[in-house]
Amino acid sequence: MTTSNTGTGAVDPAAREELARLRDSIDNIDAAVVHMLAERFKCTQQVGHLKARHRLPPADPDREARQIARLRALAESAKLDPAFAEKFLNFIVAEVIHHHERIAESNGADGVPSSG
Repeated sequence: MTTSNTGTGAVDPAAREELARLRDSIDNIDAAVVHMLAERFKCTQQVGHLKARHRLPPADPDREARQIARLRALAESAKLDPAFAEKFLNFIVAEVIHHHERIAESNGADGVPSSG
């Protein structure tokens, strides 16, 4: 069982300061990741609308495979577990495909968004 020392007891003040500094950095990185994901999803929404207008399928397995290979290579060079990077990308791609399917469903036969 893991215990948590969240009190102010016997922890060295320098360690607390270092922990706070590291957590501030983590918080900044998390904020940047969220903003980057938001930008990515803005782009993929545009892709979804383009695909719907041209009646292209929501998923592109060939592109997805290339992206996975590319991301795994990037992860390796960044000293990040490639399996984790692949899982992360698969999660994002699944959400993107879901968005693309919804966009396609909301478009009529002429590729124009339905009014109802």
